[in-house]
Amino acid sequence: MSTDRLEQLKSFYADDPDDAFTRYALAQEHLKHDHTDRALALFEELVETDPDYVGTYYHLGKLYERLDRTDAAIETYAQGIDVAREQREQKALSELQDAKLKAEGVGFS
Repeated sequence: MSTDRLEQLKSFYADDPDDAFTRYALAQEHLKHDHTDRALALFEELVETDPDYVGTYYHLGKLYERLDRTDAAIETYAQGIDVAREQREQKALSELQDAKLKAEGVGFS
């Protein structure tokens, strides 16, 4: 079933490669299939082209952590915190702050 979802999202992406939500969903689906490189490329591109899409920062940071790129994760969380503050997205802000503290070794696991 999820392969069908991946194919459907690829089709949506082909129709509108600039849609931030489609790229975000496609990156998430690639992660589910362990297509780490493709997910990473999509998340990084999304942060670059749609920096106000606040949901990306948490997931990109977590992926960096999974890839043992802690410094990149911390920087990504910090960028996301700035965006979440600007947008007054309290839930995202809280999640990003918590993730950043944990990545820095300050938070509780």
